[in-house]
Amino acid sequence: MIEVIGPLTHGALTAAGKPVSLQKQLIERLQQAILAGRLPAGALLPSSRLLAAELGVSRNTVVIAYDQLFAEGYVLADRKGTRVSPLANAASHADARQDSAAAEVAYASRLKQFAATRLHADTTSALTPGTPALDRFPLAAWRRSVERAMEQGLPQLLGYGEPAGELGLRDAIAAHLRMARGVRCDGSQVVITEGAQEALKLCVTLLTNPGDTAWIEDPGYRGAKAAFNLGDLRTVPMRVDHEGMAVPPDAWLLDPPKLIYTSPAHQYPTGAVLSVARRLDLIAQARRTGAWLIEDDYDGEFRHTGEPIASMQGLVADAPVLYVGSFSKTMFPALRIGFVVLPRSMVTQTRTALQEMLRGGHRLEQLALANFIEAGEFGRHLGRMRRLYRERQQALREALTQRFDAAQILGGNCGMHLTLRLPPAISDRAVVELAQAQRLNPRALSGFAVRPCEQDNGLVIGYGNTPAEQIAAAVSTLARCVNEVAGTARGRRGNARAQTSARA
Repeated sequence: MIEVIGPLTHGALTAAGKPVSLQKQLIERLQQAILAGRLPAGALLPSSRLLAAELGVSRNTVVIAYDQLFAEGYVLADRKGTRVSPLANAASHADARQDSAAAEVAYASRLKQFAATRLHADTTSALTPGTPALDRFPLAAWRRSVERAMEQGLPQLLGYGEPAGELGLRDAIAAHLRMARGVRCDGSQVVITEGAQEALKLCVTLLTNPGDTAWIEDPGYRGAKAAFNLGDLRTVPMRVDHEGMAVPPDAWLLDPPKLIYTSPAHQYPTGAVLSVARRLDLIAQARRTGAWLIEDDYDGEFRHTGEPIASMQGLVADAPVLYVGSFSKTMFPALRIGFVVLPRSMVTQTRTALQEMLRGGHRLEQLALANFIEAGEFGRHLGRMRRLYRERQQALREALTQRFDAAQILGGNCGMHLTLRLPPAISDRAVVELAQAQRLNPRALSGFAVRPCEQDNGLVIGYGNTPAEQIAAAVSTLARCVNEVAGTARGRRGNARAQTSARA
């Protein structure tokens, strides 16, 4: 019995300065002794009275500890007392914990495809692409919409909702899309998701099988590539030029797709608009081959000249297009409400699957957003943001033109970013690394390319979250970063030439 008590009484239990209770300390000590093999299987533990006396604690503390160990299966209790349970390889657990840091975890093989993705700096930094002007969001109006939803819906809103989302929000979204984006739909075709990324994953789940081929824009939105990778699809990149996705004539025969991702109104990150001729050809070819198109309306609401570009989905009736959008850019990212508009032919066929796959949640936020749209607050907010972003975009264009000679600037008629092409000798990734140290957060254009080429070297520069009066100074700092990288590159080329001459 003394040998059994030894491992338990080494070091006193104490309540002084300890956030953990005495009984919790004793439970952990007993568990560790059992897992490490210091208390072997079948060992008889001391009586609660004896162990309490040895440790200087109340008997009730020991009784509670023994009861917890019994509940978790560490010990067995019978008429003879409390014994250690036979645990498989208990003594090896301690060594396993020590070696776990060095052990290679067997993750799913698809996760290796994300290894090259770099984490971005804090999105509150200046010049961050895709971040809206959060300080200009009408919080008072949003608060009123939330309060109305609470008054009208509680406590029912605390329960599960419709898997496809609250009908009030689906109808409000459909009405807005018909008027503002030319989308042919009603509320029954709208499925509410947790952001656009979940909408993309939903498209993959509904329409593809592992091993199917999917086309993505190159360079393009990494979230689409991630969604396709998680679906175990074979991803084929399609180059983007000034008219958007450029599909080679033989691609439909050599790499017939099941799913095609496009952002036709404002391609990310180049800003290209997919021409009507290419849109119609994609729709016709998709119909002919049984493929489906995903139209991601990334930030098409923010058109700076003329009217917003109409949707591809609305070009022809019953197009094989799933229209995806979210409120991350038009409202605020933390709202986490997105949607997908299904073709009418899919609504009935997918209803049962959606009921199994989705759980209706965020009901309060959904009804608040419906109220926000129906009250006209959403439309007014979009109008204010268009004017604001137009001003910031112009300030950024002027600053880039002044600081960069012969600058090639892409994507100036829509959205919340411009793309600046850099000479191939200046590494865009090196520039971004220097810029992030200066609290600037542009993105490297090459990071969006699946098959990078020389023209995929540049900076994707956001202006949504940067006041116009701060843009010139930020661009000056960015120019210094570019010059520093250029100087380093020139030095390396000079050293290389010197070494070549010396060998000659």
